[in-house]
Amino acid sequence: MEWFAADGYWLSRLIFQRTLAVIYLVAFLAAALQFRALIGERGILPVPELLRRTPWKAAPGLFRLHYSDRFFAAVAWTGCAVSVALIAGVDGLLPLWGGMLLWALPWALYLSIVQVGQVWYGFGWESLLLEAGFLAVFLGTGDSAPPVLVLWLLRWLLFRLEFGAGLIKLRGDACWRKLTCLDFHHETQPMPGPLSWFFHRLPRPVHRVEAAANHVTQLLVPFLLFTPQPVASAAAALMVLTQLWLVASGNFAWLNWLTIALALSVIDWTPLAGQPAALTAPPLWYEVVVIAVTALVVVLSYRPARNLLSRRQVMNRSFDPLHLVNTYGAFGSISRMRLEVVVEGTADRVPDENTDWREYGFRGKPGDPRRLPRLFAPYHLRLDWMMWFAALSPAYARSWFGPFTERLLRGDRDTLRLLARNPFPGGPPAHIRARVFHYRFTDPHELRATGRWWDRTYVREFLRPVSRPLPPEREDRETGRGT
Repeated sequence: MEWFAADGYWLSRLIFQRTLAVIYLVAFLAAALQFRALIGERGILPVPELLRRTPWKAAPGLFRLHYSDRFFAAVAWTGCAVSVALIAGVDGLLPLWGGMLLWALPWALYLSIVQVGQVWYGFGWESLLLEAGFLAVFLGTGDSAPPVLVLWLLRWLLFRLEFGAGLIKLRGDACWRKLTCLDFHHETQPMPGPLSWFFHRLPRPVHRVEAAANHVTQLLVPFLLFTPQPVASAAAALMVLTQLWLVASGNFAWLNWLTIALALSVIDWTPLAGQPAALTAPPLWYEVVVIAVTALVVVLSYRPARNLLSRRQVMNRSFDPLHLVNTYGAFGSISRMRLEVVVEGTADRVPDENTDWREYGFRGKPGDPRRLPRLFAPYHLRLDWMMWFAALSPAYARSWFGPFTERLLRGDRDTLRLLARNPFPGGPPAHIRARVFHYRFTDPHELRATGRWWDRTYVREFLRPVSRPLPPEREDRETGRGT
């Protein structure tokens, strides 16, 4: 079938696949380094407990067959190794079916991780990586021409990603319609970056332009992805520029970088790269598989497409257990005030008004007012992100904050590795408490005078001082009971 192959998009496929492989590597690395504290056998939300209370069909994956921390680590590090192989182009050295299997491996491994990740993996970019990774399996490799149908499915994914995000804003917070959301967003976003203070201090007319440009890029430009070249390439390039602006202004894990990868797959690079060497005609079995996958995606797209048109649009929702076709969106509402949960401990056995409370430091979320926010994306600091949600409402932290504090009281090594500063290096504290503070960016005068990027004010108590019960024999010694 002559229409099946798109020879001119060989470089588009190469750029997309290599970028996707880098993102896979970051995702698997984050899983390998953080899982023990978050979902390990002795973690905050242990996987074995999840598996006992949920049916197989709700979240199929490798860990339904067996779970141990050692097995999870093997899965995550295998994902890292396969990602490195894909970055190096090993898929191009294999026959077509071998390259497809190699691309299917990280998808299956990461799907298994997401299925047991619970709240720590409840972000839209997890499903986005899985959906993009699934389509990458069928893009072909090496000297096979990329199939037109899969290239269109990538555009359909990019369209839903951007248009869904635009609609949720338009239907959500009124500040998006008034073009005032950027007056607050750079300060109140989940994890500011090193330039967020400067973005926040841009003149308000610039913020209006930012908001208006966002509407154009997310509500109008996505339709141009389905137009002939070079218009589609220009639309994709505009999306890339918008995403780079977001990369500079905050930390959103790999959301922006994967969006850029999808946009780069739309661009026709032929004027720069020229025509490729002769590409082989696709075998019949490959054409049948691609057509079948396309039909599957079209059928599964019904509910996500209906969601786009619904007044009750939901964002970041999967309608199938394999995350094949999903809904996306972000910042349907914008916080006007930045609240942060500050976790503190003390060695005092009986806290009073003179107690010395020492603050735990997190890697990414604001803490010390003098510390400039840092760049972590595309790496994802899962605990730091959930702390932002906890500050919005204790309901977001109901399942995990108690176990988190228990592990701090025990001085759990894996949990402490997620933090930037442990104020009790000699042993765990006697009590832990948490308080909510209002954080705001200082103005230039305050920054020069105090050296502080943030000003913070106490708001309320989040968790009253708690302690870990002493073992019976130790309690007897410290209270004088016993023989």
